[in-house]
Amino acid sequence: MCPTTVDALSAATDRPDAPVRGRAADPAHASRLGGRLGRAKLAYTTRHVPVETLQRLIEPDPDGDADPRPRAGDLVLARVQRIGQHKRIELANGRRASLFDDDEIVVCYGNRYAPDQFEGEVPWDLAPCDLVAAGGVAGRMVCRSSAVADPTAIVPIGLLADVTGRRVNLSDWALQTPPRALRRPRTIAVLGTSMNAGKTTTAANLIRGLARSGQRVGAAKVTGTGAGGDLWLLSDSGAHPVLDFTHAGYASTYKVPLAEIVRTFELLVGHLSQSVETAVIEVADGLCQEETIGLIDSPAFRRSVDSVVFSAPDALGAAHGVRMLEERGIEVAAVSGALSASPLAMREAHALTGLPVLDIEALRRPDALRTVGRWVCPREVGHTPESLAPSTRAA
Repeated sequence: MCPTTVDALSAATDRPDAPVRGRAADPAHASRLGGRLGRAKLAYTTRHVPVETLQRLIEPDPDGDADPRPRAGDLVLARVQRIGQHKRIELANGRRASLFDDDEIVVCYGNRYAPDQFEGEVPWDLAPCDLVAAGGVAGRMVCRSSAVADPTAIVPIGLLADVTGRRVNLSDWALQTPPRALRRPRTIAVLGTSMNAGKTTTAANLIRGLARSGQRVGAAKVTGTGAGGDLWLLSDSGAHPVLDFTHAGYASTYKVPLAEIVRTFELLVGHLSQSVETAVIEVADGLCQEETIGLIDSPAFRRSVDSVVFSAPDALGAAHGVRMLEERGIEVAAVSGALSASPLAMREAHALTGLPVLDIEALRRPDALRTVGRWVCPREVGHTPESLAPSTRAA
């Protein structure tokens, strides 16, 4: 069986007999890996897959006629052809390992949405492609910001397969739906204008304040591109457990169908609900991103989220983002993010929104819940604050 709880994950991922969702037999040209994985650098995105399940290699067809088509989440052994923007790769343990030409790496195919870096997509074949994220995402670059260099070029050696020759996908090791919790935790969502708006910093310092107030806090990053830095920060701030979409079987959530985005959100919130009083949820990227706005508009988000903190790099972005959410029937409890580094920008944001604007020190205070914990999101019948235990209510 696949793991049904977060605590079971580490044990379950050591089991090669976990059921596989939607695996199909691949061509018979799967060869033995030998000791190659012992020398390869395995990326963060692959960390839930037990290395011992990776037994065979589905290599490209020399004529290109029978190449297996990669799918998002497929694990691939690749050779570094040319170093570009990403000069290091984040390993499963969080260490950033330097890359060199001809290094062999294990990454996952995936799409990438990063206006500050690359837009990338899963290629149609096993032809040379790009490392579009340092956490270990292989894709074909669609476009890039002029602020970054060309991506690091990689050459797929082959898809990784189990002992039977069937390809291994990250979704094979996704958490299962947990039992329904008796009590739903207070849930605070951190949204923002864009990537690098300060969402993770906001979430981490809010977690610090909640933990200092005695709350049992859990956190989840429900969308984005696989990378460990954000999770380590949320964990270091006092959250436990800390989850992300890779626990749901995705290396990246860009171009994932909305139904699966919502399922991922419900899965991660459901696991947090097993053990915490307050959950802090980060939704990646900004309100222009299709998956972000689709999730925000979903009934599942409205049922589960009690309040929203909005992060922005400047006052005008904060004002427009708050207005967009209000037009969707979602009030914002407070504003924070990169703009909070400037007292002047904070005053501007307050003048434009009329909302509390919290810097890092304010978020870290144990009484921060009085501001950000207000019940402001619309709720469906049966999910009112009164249904929660007094210990999870705002002071």
